[in-house]
Amino acid sequence: MEFVRAVDEECWERGGNLCTWVYERTGENETAANFASWFVDRPLRIILILTIAFIATRLTKRWIKGLVAGVIAPKSTPTQKLEKLGIDVPSQIAAQPSARKASRAESISTLLTSTAVVIIWTITVLIILGEFGVDLAPLIAGAGIAGVALGFGAQQLVKDCISGLFMLLEDQYGIGDVIDLGEATGTVENVSLRTTVLRGVDGTVWHVPNGVVQRVGNLSQLWSVALVDVDVAYDTDLDRARELLERAANNVCERDEHVSQIIQAPRVLGVEALAADGITIRVITRVEPGAQWEIQREMREEIKNVFDADGIEIPFPQRTVWMRADEAAATTSEG
Repeated sequence: MEFVRAVDEECWERGGNLCTWVYERTGENETAANFASWFVDRPLRIILILTIAFIATRLTKRWIKGLVAGVIAPKSTPTQKLEKLGIDVPSQIAAQPSARKASRAESISTLLTSTAVVIIWTITVLIILGEFGVDLAPLIAGAGIAGVALGFGAQQLVKDCISGLFMLLEDQYGIGDVIDLGEATGTVENVSLRTTVLRGVDGTVWHVPNGVVQRVGNLSQLWSVALVDVDVAYDTDLDRARELLERAANNVCERDEHVSQIIQAPRVLGVEALAADGITIRVITRVEPGAQWEIQREMREEIKNVFDADGIEIPFPQRTVWMRADEAAATTSEG
């Protein structure tokens, strides 16, 4: 396979270049013309190509950075989202920094910029090779075949990377979020284009390919809900039970270590279910992301203390066993 083009005509015969000008001015001196072509004309063209590639790289980086910043800019701020839901916005939420947005923009910009730079400089190298007479057709054809083969062999990898890019663009989750990916649930420790790394409550580290994620449940984005269901006996005064539940929840939320974490005061929603062993009453409160689990644990403890002090029973499963008289008699006679 020939990688160098056959020269059908001399450089001074093509016209419109420095070689032609020197050839004509030196009385058709081929040596001087070739010297001008190889050591003056061609280097100048290469320098021009490199300069254009450098400028294109700088402009592309700036353009991508601005484009990404515009794409990931939220249509509404966290404060506006909470206000639309009818939630009073505390100062700690309204004043949240935009570090997460900046981190996402940096990650996406780096990825797109790297891809664009590789493309620009690959084209630049091919053009420079063409200046030296290298036949680019076999190279381009070989690269195309290699690309097709790589595409078939790395379909899952491409799928993972594309899914990871959209996860970053849509801000589905970030480092520090607690998410549920189905089989794996935990705190996000790292997000890349190909995988998401989670650490479960038991310390297990999960490496999940982005391409296999069918749905994402983010348990710590913007705000969370501390939810506690409590069962009481059927003969309990429900009005009194709701009053005690509200008191217990407020006692926990008014503690110094939790005041800054509360977004909305506790609310007793009422009867959630009529179960076989008791009546289920639900109480909720909106809290800062990630604070719900600690507050739920303390609320359960406080509810237990308040109910015990007031004599309200938290029922446990009870079963009634019926014995037939003939079976009992048969058992007695055999004994």
